[in-house]
Amino acid sequence: MAVDTATLFFTGVLEWTADAACSGQTTLFFAPPGERPEARAVRESQARTVCRACPALIECRDWARENREYGFWGGESEEERAAAGYRVDMPVGRVARYPRGNGEPVAPRDGRRTA
Repeated sequence: MAVDTATLFFTGVLEWTADAACSGQTTLFFAPPGERPEARAVRESQARTVCRACPALIECRDWARENREYGFWGGESEEERAAAGYRVDMPVGRVARYPRGNGEPVAPRDGRRTA
């Protein structure tokens, strides 16, 4: 008997997703390429509203923290997870503030180019 990959995910550790309020709203929880900060704030505010009413909020947040997920999960953005001590490997759009390594902010460039 063949096992469907989705069945493995949704009957195991991700069974909480069956109760998730965000089902089918992927664009609300993951930034499109080139998203402007103002649009991101609006999108994340809408996502946060969905998360507040979700019965799977805690499980979703914990999953994202433990698995270093990208996007908006469990009522938290990548930056909020980073502030709580759960960083993704390379935050989308935030490479300069959260570089690989020890997590210290990068010193600003002086604006000069070298040849």
